[in-house]
Order: sequence, then structure tokens, then C-alpha cells
Amino acid sequence: MEEGKKVTKRTDYLAWADYFMGISILSAQRSKDPNTQVGACIVKNNKIVGIGYNGFPIGCSDDELPWAREAANANDTKYPYVVHAEVNAVLNSTVDLHGASIYIALFPCNECAKILIQAGVKEVVYLSDKYAATDSVKASKRMLGMAGVKHSQLSPKNKQLLIEFTTPQG
Repeated sequence: MEEGKKVTKRTDYLAWADYFMGISILSAQRSKDPNTQVGACIVKNNKIVGIGYNGFPIGCSDDELPWAREAANANDTKYPYVVHAEVNAVLNSTVDLHGASIYIALFPCNECAKILIQAGVKEVVYLSDKYAATDSVKASKRMLGMAGVKHSQLSPKNKQLLIEFTTPQG
């Protein structure tokens, strides 16, 4: 380094919201669901306090339970069995969640909204609202609004993150 030249911090670092959403998306990669992988990251005071992804309950074989989205019998689909990412994140949390925020790729369904409200989560940050026209999401938005839970769609500064498992340079 040249003598007298001031060293400054990086300016291309991740914003907090992009970081937490990135953790959510990375967590989704643990899901074994062949159609929909969702992750959730709960944050309080810019500290991660809970992470989850969608999957079957502990002790329930993901080789024996169905992964189908449609079947003649509802019990032959994944829906009665899958625990949503939001619920797993709440159950995996390490602190009281009153005042916390959750980062999740999909807007939460009504069942997850109830749990988030009961847990004290005060903000939902999501990427996609592709099921906005469904009764489940309409009910979710109604309850979140009534409970004073803020919800907003994230417009990430970075459209893509690359994770390399190599030794960092520097």
C-alpha cells in the first residue's frame, strides 16, 4: 500500500434485508420437496434467531410419505404432512419472537400467519406473492393487517448471490 493512502471499507457488501433473504433461500435448499422449496429466516435486532424450511415432521419418513401435489385422496398428497418453513423457523427459534421479522420467499398462508401472529412476529418480508388470489393468502393478509403485522415485498439490491465453497481470498 502506498504510504499515506487511506484504506476505506467495501461498498459492495450485502444489505441486511438481502442477507437475511439469502439465508432464507439457502435454507430452502434443505427441503426435499420436489416442487416447492421454501426457507424462512427469523431476525430480531439484526440477529438470526430462527431458521426453517418446508419438510415432514421429525421422525416421519420422507421416503414413505407422499410428495404429490394432487391425488384422488387428499391423504395421498403432501399437504396434510408438510410442516411449512415459517412454522419450522418459529419452532427452531432461540429467543422470544415478539417484535421479530421473518424473511421468506413466498407470502405466508393463513395457517402460518396465525402462528406468526401468536409468536409475536411484527414484520413479514417476502419475495413472491404468487398465490395472492387464493383464499388462504387473502385470509392471511386480513389477519396480519388486523394484528398490526407489517408485510412488504423485498426488491433485492442483488438479483443473484453466488456461494463458492473455496478458500476466501485476501
